[in-house]
Amino acid sequence: MGRALSSDLRERVLKASEGGVSARKCAERFGVAASTAIRWIDRATKGETEPRKPAKRVSRLDAHTAFIVAMIEAQKDVTLDEMVVRLADERDVGIGRSMLSKWLRSRGFTYKKRPHMHWSRSARAC
Repeated sequence: MGRALSSDLRERVLKASEGGVSARKCAERFGVAASTAIRWIDRATKGETEPRKPAKRVSRLDAHTAFIVAMIEAQKDVTLDEMVVRLADERDVGIGRSMLSKWLRSRGFTYKKRPHMHWSRSARAC
């Protein structure tokens, strides 16, 4: 994903285009992509000079949040594979394990299996 460009840069491109410079020449002059300059100029002709807010992404799993949380609460050590199968069987949601993992991590669900004692830790032998 690209980085956000400053509003000042947008204003300079728009001011140059108002002076009769083509969109491609403006883009070359100010170091932005030609498609960006064309889009900015097109939007400015329609009265839209401010940058748009980024779109919020929506997941197919958002509608099934309560079901997924209930699955985790019912069985704390449920695997991703088991969750994918249950979602497909009971909710008719066809997703991959990696998508479910990413969705869970984005909502703060993590599960790290840890041994009772690290193998390199020295312990008192009786």
